[in-house]
Amino acid sequence: MTFRQPNLPSAVLFAAALASNLAAAQTVPNYGDVYGYFTDDAQYESWYTLTTQLRRGFDDVCGDTFCEGDYANIQSLGYRCSIEQSSGTIGRCLWLFAGSYEDIDPATGHFTVTKGFWRCRTPLAPGTTIDALLAALAGDDPLHAPLPGSSATIYDGLVDCL
Repeated sequence: MTFRQPNLPSAVLFAAALASNLAAAQTVPNYGDVYGYFTDDAQYESWYTLTTQLRRGFDDVCGDTFCEGDYANIQSLGYRCSIEQSSGTIGRCLWLFAGSYEDIDPATGHFTVTKGFWRCRTPLAPGTTIDALLAALAGDDPLHAPLPGSSATIYDGLVDCL
């Protein structure tokens, strides 16, 4: 006697496939801006303090490093991070900068402006969370503080970028 497995109805197979697709869809990352992840005032305050300290640190080193040469007026436009909303894992952090240099036509007094724009990535270790980043950079000099899980700093990312 041979035992034969019955054929499953197509509705059961369809339901199984649908359940599998739904489970896969639930594991797709959902990245958003850092501000969409924060849930309390302490996180916002830490982020605001970090970005203020980074801007101040950049201003302190700019004249002796990045702001020599043609682009002597590089300005920080902002520091942003994308966050996986369910886990707090950082997707990427960028520090945006702009600068220019101008030439004056001596015959007309008109300006020729050359613009520069830079998107500098922070060299984060994979799996870094926003809470770990905020804790690691909570001191007075976050520009030179080691990033979580690494000996790299935000400054190192700027050297590679600017």
